[in-house]
Amino acid sequence: MGLTEDRERFREVGETRREDLAEFISRGDLGGSDADRIRIPVKLVDLPAFEYDQRSAGGVGQGGDGQPQPGQPVDPDPGDGDEEGDPGEEGGDHEYYEMDPEEFAEELDEALGLDLEPKGKRVVEEVEGDFTDTARSGPRGTLDVDEFFKRGLKRHLATDFDEAYVREGLFVDGADVDDVFAWARGDGVPVSRAWVADTAATLEAERCEPIAALDRWESFDDLDDGVERDSVTRRIREEGLDSVPFRHEDERFRHPEVIEERERNVVVINVRDASGSMRETKRELVERVFTPMDWYLTGKYDAAEFRYVVHDAEAWEVDREEFFGVQSGGGTRISSAYELVEEIVAEYPYSEWNRYVFAAGDSENAGSDTTESVIPLMESIDANLQAYVETRPGDGAANARHADEVEAAFDDGDGVAVARVSEPDDVTDAIYEILSTESGASDAGDATGATAGRRADGGDRR
Repeated sequence: MGLTEDRERFREVGETRREDLAEFISRGDLGGSDADRIRIPVKLVDLPAFEYDQRSAGGVGQGGDGQPQPGQPVDPDPGDGDEEGDPGEEGGDHEYYEMDPEEFAEELDEALGLDLEPKGKRVVEEVEGDFTDTARSGPRGTLDVDEFFKRGLKRHLATDFDEAYVREGLFVDGADVDDVFAWARGDGVPVSRAWVADTAATLEAERCEPIAALDRWESFDDLDDGVERDSVTRRIREEGLDSVPFRHEDERFRHPEVIEERERNVVVINVRDASGSMRETKRELVERVFTPMDWYLTGKYDAAEFRYVVHDAEAWEVDREEFFGVQSGGGTRISSAYELVEEIVAEYPYSEWNRYVFAAGDSENAGSDTTESVIPLMESIDANLQAYVETRPGDGAANARHADEVEAAFDDGDGVAVARVSEPDDVTDAIYEILSTESGASDAGDATGATAGRRADGGDRR
């Protein structure tokens, strides 16, 4: 088998595994996995293998004279599996593909076309990187010579000027120190008044006459026409940089860049309606959506904590096993759950924790509880993502308006997702709808609606 064919076979195996993953999420036995290991049943596939040329293969048989006769069956060797015995109790390892949450998250990203990049929150460590930062002090061995030179050269270019040219301004008829200073600065010459005054005093001492009596030029215009100003760059090219004024304040010392390592923490609060209308089929759909998302977020974050809230007309916190197993009964007041969620998220400072609030139910709620209480509570909770999953196999009740009212209250960029699941085949679409909303909300300029309603292959999602 050639290398190209091998690669194609392995690519097909990978695609098959992703198809198995989607089938497992929608219809598989989620109870066969745990928080740290996910067991995905896989279809039997033909893996790449070497084959011998049958034309050159010899044969061994057993006949009466030691040679096989045409048509004579060959007896199987002992241990080939045909002997009698008790049936085995363990299944073959090849029937499952085991993965940890990190690999599960990678596979789900690939299968659904997700692009969720977790945010780092609390700083847990500061490490030193390359020597790319500079400071005004440090060991002499770390002096940044290039930066030192550049700063000195900039000062030289900013302060140097053609002294002979400015000195000539003192020979303009009737010009005094202030006149020469104003003329030079107006011409862009970086000269100080003190320098002009000192030069004027030197000329008066040399010539024994006041500056105003010097009259080589009738005006500054005549001087500009008669004298060519010498540029700093020309003198540097011709004379070199021996006169560059390096100063102590130009020194910069290299330091390692300080890199903050941030721990990616997440708290996920799962909320489930346990009222009388949430029968077994609806509860199973909730588990089928929430369980893979828990695995996914466990694989994405460094530290993940999960809290579980159930409610009917009142809300209470439970453990994971009870969350999916609690029996239904009572009325419905969804706001009771969000009141408890507010208390729980207060334990996880938003500056240190990413927060997710996932709720599920059949959209039935008491009276105007959604608009008057639930939506204001959702707005008050600082979270990366909030979601409501409507589980409604078949037609819903007349008061099943919660999902519609939440959807109408929030825009695409608000980090609130609404997904609807009526059968197992809707599960992966619901997971995509929720998690892609988080991906879209994390990109400040992106409209979530541009991605949340589309499949990775371009088709529409429900």
